Amino acid sequence: MDHALATVPQPARHAAHALAQLVALGRHTVTGLLTAQNRQQQDWTADYRFYSRNRAQPEALLAAARQTLEAALPPLAPLVVGVDDSLLPKTGRRIPGTAWRRDPQGPPFQVQFTWAQRVLQFSAARPLGTEGAVRLVPIDFVPAPTPIKPRKGADAAALADYAAAAKQANIVALAQRRVAQLRTAVPASRSLHVVGDGRYSNRTLLRQLPADTVYTGRIRKDSALFAPPPAQPATGRKRIYGDQTFTPEQLRQAQDQPWQTVKAYACGKSHEFKVKGLANVRSPLCGNKPVQVVVIAPLGYRLRQGSKLLYRQPAYLLCTDASLAVAQLLQEYLWRWDIEVNFREEKTLLGVGQAQVRTPASVANVPALAVGSYALLQLAALATYGDTGQPEDVPLPQWRRSHPPARATTARLINQLRYELWADALRPESLVGFTASIAPDVKPEKPSPHLATAIFYAMN
Repeated sequence: MDHALATVPQPARHAAHALAQLVALGRHTVTGLLTAQNRQQQDWTADYRFYSRNRAQPEALLAAARQTLEAALPPLAPLVVGVDDSLLPKTGRRIPGTAWRRDPQGPPFQVQFTWAQRVLQFSAARPLGTEGAVRLVPIDFVPAPTPIKPRKGADAAALADYAAAAKQANIVALAQRRVAQLRTAVPASRSLHVVGDGRYSNRTLLRQLPADTVYTGRIRKDSALFAPPPAQPATGRKRIYGDQTFTPEQLRQAQDQPWQTVKAYACGKSHEFKVKGLANVRSPLCGNKPVQVVVIAPLGYRLRQGSKLLYRQPAYLLCTDASLAVAQLLQEYLWRWDIEVNFREEKTLLGVGQAQVRTPASVANVPALAVGSYALLQLAALATYGDTGQPEDVPLPQWRRSHPPARATTARLINQLRYELWADALRPESLVGFTASIAPDVKPEKPSPHLATAIFYAMN
């Protein structure tokens, strides 16, 4: 963390808050962070101003995480980045940047809404071993608010300003601008591969990709695809598209298009996927750029041993690099799932979004600093324990030893960090001031929880 804070103001306060974000018990509010630093009896105004007056610079932590991750990659390997957005639920109606959002956890038969703050995150892939496993590490985290709609009866100028602001605040437009900024930060000698879900596979992003940037994402099964034009007319407008070819669903059903088997790593082991590819075609999403489309057959699975074989829905992928190997394309797309793991751990273990702050700068800086701390924790663990090493000071519970995790989990890393910070202070003699003498004629005390075990194995 020292090199990450070398150029920021107040490096000591940055380090204290970043460390408190990782080890704090309970809710990760600003007061919770101060309590974890043993500063609950001191003035707190400087800490709140640290966030509200933009003295906190979480982008420095995320930039350091990206540079550290790039240094661990081979010189010619691409930087694979997953992009996705998420919601941080809120309760205050006056928190800047919050609005009613569609709840992704609602049932499929009923649209539900939740009051939340929307954020956009980029996570880069750090390979683990040689089998194809990776850990996605956050390298960019920004709020993605939407403008407030004018009241009914507003004048034309206000409506025009709102329309322009809404266009700029579109989540895909924001992702396109962040991709462009990331491309300028990554060395020109390293290509950038962006992987997204269906939301980001549209013209806003695909037609404005920077140079030496490849995008892979899901598309609709009825997306129109065209062959390149056979020839250009001598006069007039140049042709972009030729004859229309298969849609992705028609490609899946085509009997004259054979399936091929490709191995890729997912869910802790290698799987064999059946895929079909259609290369050097053109899509209205990308204009005159040649692309390739890959169809992934549903992967069979069983709910339990001995049950009937079930199948999931097929996946239809579009890649803006028509020459990229299908095996690499598939593997990079499967890596994207780890960004969902990032979001879950950031919300459940680090309490991202729990801070009760009200100024626009604080609403953006508090969760971003927590995400930067999370990124540095992952990279520090890889540097300390290696790709598959595990911390050993806090052993696994008995019920986990027969099936240990394939990699060091974030919860275990946090427990290890707590042990390194607090183990020496949790000696029995340090708690003598809290004990009381017991008269010999009273009943024996009931067993109480063990303090060290309760702390070192705690999960928020």
